[in-house]
This record gives sequence, C-alpha cells and structure tokens, in this order.
Amino acid sequence: MPRRNKPLPGAIAAWVAGACLANHCKMRQIPLFTNFMSALFSPYTLHGPDAALVLPNRIVVAPMCQYAAIEGQANDWHLMHWGNLLNSGAAMFTIEATAVVPEGRITPACLGLWDEATEVALRTHLHRARKLAPEVAVCIQLAHAGRKASSAVPWAGGQLLDSAQGGWSILGPSALPQLPTEPPPQAMDRAALDRVCDAFVLAAQRAHAMGVDAIEIHSAHGYLLHEFLSPIANQRVDAYGGSLENRMRFPLEVFAAVRKAYGGALGLRLSASDWVEGGWDGAQSIEFARQLQALDCSFIHVSSGGVSPQQKIALGPNYQVGFASDIRRAVGMPTVAVGLITEAQQAEAILQAGDADLVALARAFLYQPRWGWQAAAALDGQVAAHPAYWRCLPRQAQSVFGQVSIGGR
Repeated sequence: MPRRNKPLPGAIAAWVAGACLANHCKMRQIPLFTNFMSALFSPYTLHGPDAALVLPNRIVVAPMCQYAAIEGQANDWHLMHWGNLLNSGAAMFTIEATAVVPEGRITPACLGLWDEATEVALRTHLHRARKLAPEVAVCIQLAHAGRKASSAVPWAGGQLLDSAQGGWSILGPSALPQLPTEPPPQAMDRAALDRVCDAFVLAAQRAHAMGVDAIEIHSAHGYLLHEFLSPIANQRVDAYGGSLENRMRFPLEVFAAVRKAYGGALGLRLSASDWVEGGWDGAQSIEFARQLQALDCSFIHVSSGGVSPQQKIALGPNYQVGFASDIRRAVGMPTVAVGLITEAQQAEAILQAGDADLVALARAFLYQPRWGWQAAAALDGQVAAHPAYWRCLPRQAQSVFGQVSIGGR
C-alpha cells in the first residue's frame, strides 16, 4: 500500500495546482500537504445491473487499432500485443475497435466479432494472452465505422478504398461523404438500422460468452454512431435526424438493446466535441450522457473530434479532460479521461481534482508498455506482475509489486 503521513510530492503538487487553475478552483480545495494516498492507485468499481467490476487502480489502456487482423480474425500479433499490455500494470485493458459486421471495419485489416470464425479467433488468442499475465479486467470496444469504413491502413495513406483496391460499399446516416472528393455513403434505411443494432447485440453476447469483463460501445471519432449524433454528418429528415432528440435516437437504441442483452459493465466512447462551429458540442454531450445514465450506462470514455476534416483541435496535455470533467460534474456518472496524458503525476492530478474517475492512455502504452509499473514507482503505488518479472525492479522501486520473494541457490 502507499506510504502515509508525508507531503504530497512536489511534482504532483505542481500538476494539482495547474489543474486547479485550469478549472478556476481555489487551492484550499485540494490540500497540498496531507496524508497522501495516490488516487491513481486506489480501487474503483464499475457497476452493471447484474454485476460489478472492481478495478484495483484507475489506469485504463485505451483501445488502439492494430490493423493486423485477417478477415476480421485475431492472430499471433494480437496475442503478443494483448499479452504485452495485460502485463502493463493497468487495471483494465481495452481491445481495439472491433467491428460488429464486415462492412463496419475501418480497414480490411481491422478486428471483427461477427461470426463463429471471428469469435473463435478472438477467444482463443485472448485466453492464451490472459494466461501469460496477472489477472486484469478486459474490456472490448464494439464498433461500426459508418462512412469512414473501407479505408486503407494508415501506413498506406488511410484513404477510402474502391472495390478494385479491396474496398466495399459504405453506410451512413445521410448520403454525405467524409471528404468532399469522395463518393457518398448509402443512407441507412429502416432495415439497415435494424441489422446494425442486432449486430451490436450479437457481438456483445459473443464477447460476454468468451469472458470479457466490460464492453464499450464506440460512439466517437466520426464513426457510425457519432455520425448520427453530429449535425455535420446527419441531415436526415425522419425520426433519426434534425433535433437533438432525433439525432440521439439511434445511438440510444443501440445502447439500450445491448444493455438489455448484457448486464455487466457497459460504457460508451464519446466524442464530446466535433471542434467545428455548429457541430456536436459539450452541451449536447451532457444531455446525451443524461439519457445514457437513465439506461444504466456504467461509464463514459470521453474523447473528441473525428467527424469532419474542418475540425480545429486545440492540442496539448489534458486537452480533452475538461469535457470529461464537465460531464462528470453535470451528470454525476463515471467518466474516463483520455488525451495526451503521459505522466503519472499528470494522471494523479486529474483524479485529485475530481475531473474524472479513471484515466486512459493509448500511445503512451505502446511506447512504454510498463507505464503502470513506472507510475506505481512514482506515486508509491502497487501493481500485480507475473512472477517471471518479480526480479526486474530497480533498488529504488522494490515495493511496486508488493510483498514478493525470489529465491535461488
């Protein structure tokens, strides 16, 4: 456990001060000298109607596309990648955006969970990876890419593929392309809406059957459900377009259908702002969060952007944390903050300031796969590690794995 009865470390105090200034709060709200116990390394519980998921710390590995699947099926790249990040010290690891139908993939190399073959491949490799790591909660992000589907992998340009390049017909709420030079997607009719909603439910049932601990529905980054929310991509004139109530209707229908089929921790990834004048924004995000809360949403993972090339994002450390904070304070539901969070003290300050309940990192974990260990060393916390790694700790961080012992002769 973290040591008590000592001042808040100077680096953390600096981050807390910055967080307070950014939120226009007074320093007396977060005492700098106290019986310090790391918030980042305190437990947290995500609730579902049928089950609660207890996390030993507040660190989440955010979903990161690997573009390594074959026909949607996981393979040995995923085994290596998942095994690596299950040994990261995070309390929960999130599997990348996983398409619920083949045409919902971002690229031909994206992971899927839509039939027996994709289910068997994902289950087999996930079970193998989990055997090589301490017990860690696994979340899966279920997704449909909408009008951003049928793209080349990023290192091949990431642009829309035509049929000659292995692409396919794409769907969207309206016949509006992502880029003005692209052919438009097909506007979804009632039958298409029903097929996609049913596919989310079936994928959730498959994920639950293979022992996944939590599910996150992808409604961010310009993909299908975000497209329905945003007036930039959704210009329908039926019950699914126009007013905020109508634009929220399909994402809420999908969430409600999945919630009916799955009683565990179920959250949603949200782009809280389009970063475009007249687009989706923070106020609409708060109302959407209220509607999700009424449907027993366990958490909201707060990101931003992705629906328009006209976006103007003010990049910088913590650049999305304010959105998570606003939703948490207005709605009172658990939030996950993400976006250029790279340092342990930075993550600690976000939690100390009450801006989020959990902190997620993505690329930082690719660069430093043991980020959780390093954060524990910096904040006097503890993480679980595979016994094969117990002897690796430097002298100044011997308590990171708790009371462990190594013998030999």
